[in-house]
Amino acid sequence: MTGYLTTHVLDTALGAPAAGLKIELFRIKNEERKHLKTLVTNEDGRTDVQILPEAEFELGVYELVFHAGAYLDTLGIAAPSPRFLDVIPLRFGMSQASHYHVPLLLSPFGYSTYRGS
Repeated sequence: MTGYLTTHVLDTALGAPAAGLKIELFRIKNEERKHLKTLVTNEDGRTDVQILPEAEFELGVYELVFHAGAYLDTLGIAAPSPRFLDVIPLRFGMSQASHYHVPLLLSPFGYSTYRGS
C-alpha cells in the first residue's frame, strides 16, 4: 500500500464540520520547515484533495497548521484579544507507507487530534 495524508476538521462547539478553514502543510527535515501547500476545508470539513497524495508521499516528519482563529472570526464568534486559540500546529511523523488521517476536533477554547482511519 502506498501512503497518503488526509484530515477532517469538526467544530465541536457547533456540532458541525468546519468549512472554510485554512490548512498549511510543512515538511520538517533537520529542523527546517518547508512549506508544501495550502488548502481550505470544504463544506464537509475536509479538503477536496488528499493533503499529501500517493505520488507526493514520503516518510518523515510533517506539520499541519490549522488557522483556527481566522475560521472562528468568520463565524462572528466574539473573542478576547488575543484569541485563546489562533494558529494550531500539529507536528507528527509518518513511518509507514499507509493512510495517515489526522483529524482536528476544534472549539474556541480547546482542540483534540488523533491518528484516524
